[in-house]
Formats: sequence, structure tokens, C-alpha cells
Amino acid sequence: MSNLNNRVQLIGRLGQDPEIVNLNDDNILVKFSLATSDRYTNKLGEKVTDTQWHRLLAYNGTANIISEYVKKGSKICVQGKLVHRQWEDKDGQKQYTTEVVCDQVLMLDAKVGTTKLR
Repeated sequence: MSNLNNRVQLIGRLGQDPEIVNLNDDNILVKFSLATSDRYTNKLGEKVTDTQWHRLLAYNGTANIISEYVKKGSKICVQGKLVHRQWEDKDGQKQYTTEVVCDQVLMLDAKVGTTKLR
């Protein structure tokens, strides 16, 4: 069960094309945002859509796949782990963020069925 610690799975659509960052030694990092939506009917009988935005990162092989096959609007399923970071901005204020570091991606709107890569 130890491999279930800190596991996240999200299904959603990309908000923009992935940003590719070249690292040293021919490794790459991709950064992208993913929108997940929950639809429900509230107490007044109105249909409501609640959309949450998530910051995601992927490295190396997973990053290569995402950068080559995934674009703005693509529907994907990702698995990874939550990472919390903090830093000080130029004004000395502490900033915080939570990101998902992806290690698996499943493309859900591929032309020929679904394709699981890496």
C-alpha cells in the first residue's frame, strides 16, 4: 500500500498549450493547467458547473509525450503526486503554490480510441 501514498488522479481539459522548459542534459519539463468540472443541481433546482484549475508539471519521458501529443483543450487523465512549494517574491512576501507532478498520462480524446502512454 505504500505506493498509494500521495497519489492524485485528475481528469480534465488543458487551459493552454503546455509550456516547455529545456533543462540541462537534454531533459525537459512541461508546465500546464488542467480544468476539472463538477456538475450538480443546487437546492433551487438550478444546474451548476463548478470548475477548478490545477497547476501541473511533468518531467522527461512523460513531459515528452505531453509536449508532443497534448494541446489546449485536450481531454486527459493524469496521475501523479501533490507538491507544495513556497518562496519569497521580489517584495519579500511569502508565496505558496500546490502543484501535481505527473508521472502518467492517458489521452481521452484521441482520434482512435484512448491511448495510454508512459
